[in-house]
Amino acid sequence: MATQSTQVVVLGAGPGGYAAAFYAADLGMQVVLVDEEKNPGGVCLYRGCIPSKALLHVAKVIDEARHAGAWGVTFAKPRIDLDTLRAFKQGVVDKLTGGVGQVAKLRKVTFLQGRGTFTGPTTMVVAGAAGETELQFEHCVVATGSHPTRVPSLSLESPRMLDSTSALELPDIPKSLLVIGGGYIGLELGSVYAALGSKVSVVEMTSGLLPGADRDLVGVLHKRLETQFASIRLGTRVVALAEDKKGVRVTFASDAPEAPPEGAPAESALFDRVLVAVGRRPNSAIPGLESTGVRVDAQGFIETDQQRRTAASSIFAVGDVAGEPMLAHKASHEARVAIDAIAGHKTVFEPQAIPAVVFTDPEIAWCGLTEAEAAEQGIDVEVSKFPWAAIGRAITIDRPEGLTKLVLDPGSGRVLGVGIAGAGAGELIAEGVLAVEMGATAEDMRLTIHPHPTLSETLMESAEVFFGQSTHVYKPKRKSR
Repeated sequence: MATQSTQVVVLGAGPGGYAAAFYAADLGMQVVLVDEEKNPGGVCLYRGCIPSKALLHVAKVIDEARHAGAWGVTFAKPRIDLDTLRAFKQGVVDKLTGGVGQVAKLRKVTFLQGRGTFTGPTTMVVAGAAGETELQFEHCVVATGSHPTRVPSLSLESPRMLDSTSALELPDIPKSLLVIGGGYIGLELGSVYAALGSKVSVVEMTSGLLPGADRDLVGVLHKRLETQFASIRLGTRVVALAEDKKGVRVTFASDAPEAPPEGAPAESALFDRVLVAVGRRPNSAIPGLESTGVRVDAQGFIETDQQRRTAASSIFAVGDVAGEPMLAHKASHEARVAIDAIAGHKTVFEPQAIPAVVFTDPEIAWCGLTEAEAAEQGIDVEVSKFPWAAIGRAITIDRPEGLTKLVLDPGSGRVLGVGIAGAGAGELIAEGVLAVEMGATAEDMRLTIHPHPTLSETLMESAEVFFGQSTHVYKPKRKSR
């Protein structure tokens, strides 16, 4: 067995892992990056964010082509060449993962393809195609990510069953598809298949789509999804799955007031395919982790402090494996904090706002404090909303259904949270994140000149609504200045 010593080992090469490795190299550290794939990238690049967004772009083009008839421009019905579509998606993945691999070489990061097993708090064995390598290190950053949640009651050994990984492989375009789970993964993938021609139904056991997201924003999305999906069942559970000659027979139980009386036959329906998208679980079952002193909580997350250091002082953890929210950009920022801590810099991970984006059509995005969270925490806030139907740019692109919302401190006008629902919301939310992080006020946003005509103006006009002085919305308000 070959033996290698290094300052830093990073286990897992996703957005948290390769960000940690590259930053450590930039600071002059000797770094070994370990992952089972041939190039860095992790779930995000290989089986998550990137391939799904490539397919969502295609879905948006198809939807816009259909919608263009309202503008006097008619296209023929789209013909879907699945082989070419798969090749496009895979090309995007290969280009990005290959590019990250090249950047690792430029930074002189040693990349070991294989599976890592801890043998102690400062040692690890990596087993790969080329054999085994023993690594001796001063510090390790664990960034092993997460995997789709598997619910025993929703398990059925059938090729007709999909999870988020297999759904991205586009095995076919089923005539009917049931998505179990109304979270962001289910809605994004459901939107892709609906655009490609599947009759998509969604079932969610809670009373609303995207549990935890702002209801005003979800309302905008829900209304549009009702025109794209065959059905949306809320307050409904899947109680049985059974293979049928023609598909998967799904039995539902509703918690709604109008649900059938007890003893009545349960409702069931037949679907060509079923996608189970009920969340993700951390990849904390790392071989040999018990030999390190690292602690794992009841939810399966590795416990860390605010520098992302674990109970073993030599080991740090970042990204999905280290706790919610499971977001790539959160992982990347945690990675830099961990490396700064290793370098001896004064650092702590304490963001005021971590943006979340659902890349459906329309997109919804939010950051900071939500109106519901403020109510739960007993925080007095004032909410300022601006409807996109009153902004020129939204009208010109025929997408007036959007909404921009500010959650503000009533006295100072400080921006505590921002929510956006509408076309391109994910590109607009960064201004909201900056406003929250910098302690900006509604006055700051109101006085910041935004280009016209743009959707970004809705942030400025939302601030103007707070003062009762929005140019395009008449909503007088008593507000001292």
